[in-house]
Amino acid sequence: MTSATPQAKNPDSFDLIVVGAGIVGLAHAYTAVQRGLKVCVIERDTAAIGASIRNFGFITITGQAPGDMWRRAMHARGVWNEVAPQAGIDVVHRNLWLAAYRPEAHDVLEAFMRTPMGKGCELLEAADAQARALALSLADARSVLFSPHELRVESRTAIGLLTKWLAEAHGVTFRFGEAVHEVETPRVRTSRGTLHAERVVVCTNTDLHGLFAERIAGQKLTLCRLQMLRVKPEAGFRLPGSVMMDLSLVRYEGYSTLPEAAALRERLQQEEAASLAHGIHLIVVQSADGSLVVGDSHHYADAPEPFAMEEVDQLILRHLRSTLNLEAAQITERWTGVYPSSKTTPCVIDAPDDATRLVLVTSGSGASTGFGIAHDVFNTW
Repeated sequence: MTSATPQAKNPDSFDLIVVGAGIVGLAHAYTAVQRGLKVCVIERDTAAIGASIRNFGFITITGQAPGDMWRRAMHARGVWNEVAPQAGIDVVHRNLWLAAYRPEAHDVLEAFMRTPMGKGCELLEAADAQARALALSLADARSVLFSPHELRVESRTAIGLLTKWLAEAHGVTFRFGEAVHEVETPRVRTSRGTLHAERVVVCTNTDLHGLFAERIAGQKLTLCRLQMLRVKPEAGFRLPGSVMMDLSLVRYEGYSTLPEAAALRERLQQEEAASLAHGIHLIVVQSADGSLVVGDSHHYADAPEPFAMEEVDQLILRHLRSTLNLEAAQITERWTGVYPSSKTTPCVIDAPDDATRLVLVTSGSGASTGFGIAHDVFNTW
């Protein structure tokens, strides 16, 4: 699909309909309008309230699975850098600091630096990193990986601002509070009527039992629930960028698939069995008001319960305190998020027919890779 086809003067007729106004749906809408297409986005809720606003807003490049996902994240980073100032989205901070406290973690970072994905990154001695990142607690660290690739936006506002910009600057039609009951491209039947489009992209995130349920069932997906916190540090506390530590090295596939990760996983199983059992790895980012967004955990079920566990929050906070030089940390918010998960693929791109695509990010990396995924979908459609 490279250019728009002539449309009748029909407000219910489009070149492309996107089902779902989360970041993956918005990424497809953006990519389509860049190709000159007339686009409509349909969202069942009156605003995007799912995983796209409940995450870190952390555009994660370093540590993505090698190959397509890393390439897609690098592409998405470029789009975020271009789009954010146009849409009035602040890039709150940049860079990643990943502290390795165990010698096995240092070995993983050394191995990572030998991969193509290590290009542009630095592996710093702890003392050198401490001089550049005073907020980190590095007295017991072996080394710190510094990456210049990452950026962070405020998810809660970025999604709304991106939506507004797509509507006002690019003429995307948004229909909120409208459920899609059936997609038989070119016909899309909704709770308000019937629309038409030459192509349809379905990005319905956690709705595994609605549109194309039989095709989704074949992907053997489950749902992942995570717990997150907002913490108020003492006045003047500033992070140098996003922060992670040892536990991330056995979770992010860019690190965890390296042979050196096996020894680290074995040691963590002995020392941090509870954290591993709850799927915890530390990510900390900072908002413009100085508060910290902290998480997260991972629990899997076909129908995850909405109840957060205090034990999990306390484990996350323990890792926070051991990684940052925090004198005080007041919890101001707690929440959970849910996203679809697969044991075999970080992203599902399915073609129910030649004119329809089903796109689900199954790794919790929609903000980091969505624009890259959309780019690939249109390049092969």
